[in-house]
Amino acid sequence: MSVELPLWRAMGYFRVLALSYAVLRYLASFHEFAHPVSGWIYLGALTLWTLASTRAFAGPDRCTWPVLGTDLAFTLTGIGLSGFADTAARIHAGAPTLPTIWAAGTVLGFAGKGGWRAAAFAGGLIGAANILGHGGTTADNVHNIVLLLVAGCAIGYVIELARASEAVLTRALQVEAATRERERLSRDIHDGVLQVLALVHRRQGDAAELGRLAGEQERALRALMTGARLPEQDAAEADLRALLARHADERITVSAPATPVLLPGPAAAELAAAAAAALDNVRRHAGEGARAWVLVEDEPEAVTVSVRDDGPGFPSGRLAQAQADGRLGVAQSIRGRMLDLGGTAELYSVPGEGVEVELRWPRRGA
Repeated sequence: MSVELPLWRAMGYFRVLALSYAVLRYLASFHEFAHPVSGWIYLGALTLWTLASTRAFAGPDRCTWPVLGTDLAFTLTGIGLSGFADTAARIHAGAPTLPTIWAAGTVLGFAGKGGWRAAAFAGGLIGAANILGHGGTTADNVHNIVLLLVAGCAIGYVIELARASEAVLTRALQVEAATRERERLSRDIHDGVLQVLALVHRRQGDAAELGRLAGEQERALRALMTGARLPEQDAAEADLRALLARHADERITVSAPATPVLLPGPAAAELAAAAAAALDNVRRHAGEGARAWVLVEDEPEAVTVSVRDDGPGFPSGRLAQAQADGRLGVAQSIRGRMLDLGGTAELYSVPGEGVEVELRWPRRGA
């Protein structure tokens, strides 16, 4: 309700200012009334009601229909009482009713609660009360009634549009969140499947390890199909060096600072997974004899992980073409991960000179 709350706040201020105007106007002219005491009694009750209902007019949830009904009753009573307390000459000359512009606050309340139709209903009743109880169908009366209806219906229509827009925005945000979650699961499955296939290809892992990895992928696939959410990574700090060191072998060199590179658990896991996806691309595309170097830079404002290989590289436009063809390894497993993490992923390549992937995650508050 963030869009319409300022309107309700303004409505509350309007009621108080309109009450002040009604009291000051009556104070200046009460001696001309035929029954001035009745006017003071009414304005006293109206003051108590306005102050008592201030919190109710803070939003549509608190402003219930019984509250609005009581507000409308005060307005109609004030209009009817004006015909009794005032003189016929003043009424014929166009003197305002006791509530004066306070009546507009009632119409605005109906507009905020029920839209333009509710505003038209309240405005119609107030207009009928003016015609029947205070002056008849004079030019001033008709003019004021038209203004009241136009203002109330316009505000009600604007609030209806605001609510519809917020509903559409909320739905869009829900769809976006669900899409991002499915992309996250897809990345995990993509990387896990590659890990299993690599293990089978090397034929160096034992059956227990292969079964464990296959079980993890089964659970991830079931979660993706059912919309369930996999358990989050531990939020405790993790050493990025340890997560990257496991990739070191005779073809991959990992260079990191001598001191621990401590990051929040989810950030460290995702950054390491993006680097692992880059290394998987080296194994798959750079050739059997290609080497890779992983460099970790721990700076006060950010952590940077660079993955560089000496493979053949790729021509300009190759990544865009791969994404268009549905091959989303780089788009999701590397760039998508870093985007969700709040970081960046840049890829540089010149044919014949290898590929360099630079993953940068800014530290919070840097």
